[in-house]
Amino acid sequence: MHIALCNEVLQPLAFAEQCALAAQLGYDGLEVAPFTLAEDPMTISDAQAGEFRRIAIDHGLSIDGLHWLLVAPPGLSIVSGDEAVRDRTASVMERLVELCAAMGGRYLVHGSPKQRSVPADATREEAWSRARECLRRAASRAESCGVVYCIEPLARRETDLVNTVAEAIEMVEQIASPAFKTMIDCSAAGRTESEPVHELMARWMPTSHIAHVQVNDPNRRGPGQGDLKFAPILQTLARMRAQGHYTGIVAVEPFDYVPDGPGSAARAIGYLRGVTEGVGA
Repeated sequence: MHIALCNEVLQPLAFAEQCALAAQLGYDGLEVAPFTLAEDPMTISDAQAGEFRRIAIDHGLSIDGLHWLLVAPPGLSIVSGDEAVRDRTASVMERLVELCAAMGGRYLVHGSPKQRSVPADATREEAWSRARECLRRAASRAESCGVVYCIEPLARRETDLVNTVAEAIEMVEQIASPAFKTMIDCSAAGRTESEPVHELMARWMPTSHIAHVQVNDPNRRGPGQGDLKFAPILQTLARMRAQGHYTGIVAVEPFDYVPDGPGSAARAIGYLRGVTEGVGA
């Protein structure tokens, strides 16, 4: 199983140092948060994106995708009542799609809860409609760039728009683009969904709408550092892959680094490799 590490876990190391450490720990790739590469990711050129790709390859890694998309530049929102703000945000999303392709990535994960929560002066329906149009633009650019743009269901403590896989799939079906899908974040699903994460995967992966999985515990630490059992999750992933229902990877994305970033990353890959071997995934 191809396992990537979300690169912000290894901050403040330089990107080349992140690659070196991730490779030494046994990861296959990195899932990159654009704000870790530049204060304003919109200043990253295609040539620079290609250089990041080369650095990763030189360390035996791939850049698998991008996440934490709208942290920077500031002032972005896909639900703002200001059309100019939404237009600017959609333009940023389109450029991030291009950068993802230039780095060799295959997917983007759109979480960014603060930039999609329903404004105080809007209804959920209004926010949904505004978000859909921004996401539709990103999906169109993703089609042309050969990547997949994923809307991420997030826990209600983080945002009030798109909290469950079912809601995300409603958005996927409304946009109706082969380049627009959703994903499962184990931490968010463990906090929000009414069924166990592995059953959630078994129910939704056959729809072909699930393009990615992030592994973490509902306590926001890495896999193996909480109560969530990953053996049934990894078994289900292996079964879904064997049946042709899932072709993506898994990415390790803790938020609470215990004992620290490198320590959290090391524990996660050791735990996942051990469980994978144990269940034959």
